[in-house]
Amino acid sequence: MTVNQTTGRVALALQGGGSHGAFAWGVVDRLLEDGQRIDAICGVSSGAMIGVMLTQGLVRGGAEGARAEMRRLWTRVANAHAMSPLQAAPLERWLFGGWDLSNSLLWQGMEMAMRLFSPAQMNPFGHNPMRSLLEGLIEPRLLTDPAAPRLTVAATDVETGRAVFFDNASIDVDVLCASCCLPFVFPAVEIGGRAYWDGGYAGNPPLAPLLSPDPPAELILVRAQAVRRPGIPATPSEITNRLNEIACQNVLIAELAALPPSVKLRTYDADDALLHLPISSKLSGEAAFLKELFESGRTAAAPA
Repeated sequence: MTVNQTTGRVALALQGGGSHGAFAWGVVDRLLEDGQRIDAICGVSSGAMIGVMLTQGLVRGGAEGARAEMRRLWTRVANAHAMSPLQAAPLERWLFGGWDLSNSLLWQGMEMAMRLFSPAQMNPFGHNPMRSLLEGLIEPRLLTDPAAPRLTVAATDVETGRAVFFDNASIDVDVLCASCCLPFVFPAVEIGGRAYWDGGYAGNPPLAPLLSPDPPAELILVRAQAVRRPGIPATPSEITNRLNEIACQNVLIAELAALPPSVKLRTYDADDALLHLPISSKLSGEAAFLKELFESGRTAAAPA
C-alpha cells in the first residue's frame, strides 16, 4: 500500500541536525518503502546530504536505489567516526552506549577553544573534515538527469544573512560543506567570492524553493531537531545549542504560517527521539547510535 494517493506534486523538506539527521534518514527510508513519490526536495546541512543521496538513488534505481544511496552515506559517516579521536569516555560508553561525548577530553578541549578562539585561529589552513566525508559521493550526471527530482540545497550568505539556493546543476562538495558550515566550528566556505555558513540559519529548511513556481499538492516536513525543549539551558554549550535551535526555526515557523491553503502539510517530528539526548551526540557517528535514530525515524513514519 502506498502512503501517497494524490496526483499532485509532492515536496520534501529536510531539516539539518548533525548526526541527528539519521532520524530523517529513517523517516525517508520508510516513506520510500511504502511507495511515497517525491518530486522536489529542499534540505540544509545533514538534510542536504540526505537530499543529494536520495536524488541520485532515485535516478539510479528508483526507491530501492534511493534507500541504498542514503545507507551508503550514513555508513560512511559511521566509518569516519570509528577513526575519529572524538570518542565517548569509557563510563559514558558503558552507561549510554556511546552517545554522550561530553566527558571526552577532545570534546572538552573543543568547547574551551571555541569560547576563546575563532575557527580561523584554531584552523588557519581551513581544513574541513566534511570534505573528505563527501568526496566521491556526489555524481553530477545523476543530479542533472531529466528524471531527477528538483533538488535545492540552501546555505546562508554571511554578509547578507539571506538564504542562497543551489539547484541540481550547481551542487557539489563545496555547496554541501557550505550548507553544513557551523560558524563556531568551521571557517566560512567561499563559493564564487561569497562566504557561506550553515543553511539552517536562514531557514531549517527554507520552504520557498518548494513553493515556486507553483505550490505542491503536499509538503512533507521531516524534522531533525526538537521543536520544544523543556527547562532552561545551564551550560554554555546548552545555551548556544538552544539559541541555534530557536534561530533556525523562526524562519520555518513564519513560512509554515504562510503556506497556501491548497498545500497539504505532513510533518514528522523528532522530539520523542531527540529530547533525551545530550547535545554532544550531534557529533557522534557511532554506528549503533545512528541505527537507533534511523529506527526511530522509521517508526515515526510507519502508517498508523
